[in-house]
Amino acid sequence: MDRRHILVALVQDRPGVLNRIASMLRRRNFNIESIAVGHIEQPGLSRMTIVVEGDDASVEQVRKQLDKVIEVIRIADITGESPVAREMAMIKVKATPSTRSEIIQIVDIFRANIVDVAPDSLILVVTGTSDKVDTLIELLRGFGIREMSRTGTIALPRGGPGPLTIEENKPLRRIVEQAAPEEENLPDW
Repeated sequence: MDRRHILVALVQDRPGVLNRIASMLRRRNFNIESIAVGHIEQPGLSRMTIVVEGDDASVEQVRKQLDKVIEVIRIADITGESPVAREMAMIKVKATPSTRSEIIQIVDIFRANIVDVAPDSLILVVTGTSDKVDTLIELLRGFGIREMSRTGTIALPRGGPGPLTIEENKPLRRIVEQAAPEEENLPDW
């Protein structure tokens, strides 16, 4: 049975890593629902959150294949760990003097923030679950959405150390050096 899976990966911050991971998922015929990458507290590393839909066995197979990518230090499927997952959307909605107060009430109900006010529009930012963001977008469609930008899901497992946690007694630098491929001797053009 297909279901939504959240994969998290600790990867080296190098050009081409995102492309290699996305290409592998494409070759395995997975549609990436969302992918978000950002720096973490350790220089030279990034955390990647990938949301895909598939059955448990095929997602596990892809996870194992992604684990073999040189720049992937660790990867885990945290779907079964009840992760805390959020996304963000910035929405520019049409606003007239007669609709502005109604839009502001809706924004307040969803605990969103208005970050820009113009004579004919408002830009707001909402953070929350995918369902919360989807619901707010649907309510604002009636006013007219001019533009929208939405991040992918980011997630962390609840509780103690997660599967990507680096042990304090094992310096991360050694992990990165071990995972780094040897430099090729290329001609000096």
